[in-house]
Amino acid sequence: MRTRRTATDLLVRADARELGAYVTAGSADVAYLDPPFKVEKSFGARVVKGARARGPIAYDDTWPSLEAYLAWLEERIAVARDLLSPRGTLWLHLDSRAVHEAKVLCDRVFGARRFRGEVIWVPGNGSKSKSGPGMGHQTLLLYARGADPIWNGKDPSMRAPFAATSQSMHFTRTDESGRRYRDRIVSGKTYRYYADEGRAIGSVWTDCPAMTANTPLMAETTGYPTQKPVKLLDRIIRATSDVGSLVVDPFAGSGTTLVAAAAAKRNFVGSDMGELAIATVRTRLDAAGVAYRFVAHSAKR
Repeated sequence: MRTRRTATDLLVRADARELGAYVTAGSADVAYLDPPFKVEKSFGARVVKGARARGPIAYDDTWPSLEAYLAWLEERIAVARDLLSPRGTLWLHLDSRAVHEAKVLCDRVFGARRFRGEVIWVPGNGSKSKSGPGMGHQTLLLYARGADPIWNGKDPSMRAPFAATSQSMHFTRTDESGRRYRDRIVSGKTYRYYADEGRAIGSVWTDCPAMTANTPLMAETTGYPTQKPVKLLDRIIRATSDVGSLVVDPFAGSGTTLVAAAAAKRNFVGSDMGELAIATVRTRLDAAGVAYRFVAHSAKR
C-alpha cells in the first residue's frame, strides 16, 4: 500500500483542462468535480466574518446556452477520467439545473456500464419555489474507470448506528469476541450484521449539513461561496480511496477536498482558475499545517 509523502501535494492555478500536465495519467483513485452548476449568476465571497456574501466575485456562472455549458463540462470531465487509475472513480457534483444532461454526457465519456450510482445530498438549507417543489437537494453522480473500483462500504464514515429498538430486538447474539450480531437468511444465504458496525448509509445523505461550511457562525467557513462541508468530502474520499491514494480536484474552490484528503492521509492535486479560490485554499492549507507545492500554470509549459 502506498504511504503519504511529505510536501508532494500540489495546488495549481490553472483551468481544469490543464490538470493532465501535473498528474500522471492513470494515477488518481478519486476525482471530485464540483464545477459551476449553471445557476446563471456570479457568486460573491464573504470577506468579513458575519457579513453577507457581497465581497469580490469568486466566479461567474453564466453561460450562452446549455449546449455551451455541457461542451465546456465534457472537456474537463474527459481530462479527469484520463487521470483515474483502473480502480478510480469520479464524483460529479451538480443540481437539478443540469445533472440530467450531465448524466447523458458522462455515459458517453465513461460508457453507461461504468455508472456506479448517485448520491442525493441534502444540504439542509431549506428551499423555496413559487412554481413547484423547492430544490432541497444536490446530486453526485459516481462513475468508475474500470470494472473493480475501490469501495470501502464498511468504513465508519459510511455507516450509521442502528436504532436502539433494532439493537434491542435483533442483535441478541454474541460471538466469541464479544461482538453483538444478528443473522439474516435471504434466498438460503446467511448474512451476518454486527451492531458495532452500524447500518450502511445508502444513497441519501442528510447528515452533512452545509451550514457547517457556509455560515459565518461556524469555524469551518472560509467565506468562499458554495463551500462544501468537510464531512461530505471526508466520506467521499474514505469510501473510494485508500491511505496513500491520490485525490484530484479540478475545481478546488475553497479547498475542502484538499483539506479532507490531507486529514485522511491521502495525497492531493487541486486546481482552480480563480484568484480568490487560490488565496482561500492556500490560507486554509497553511492554517491546517499541510505541506504542499504551489504552481501557476503557464501556457508555454
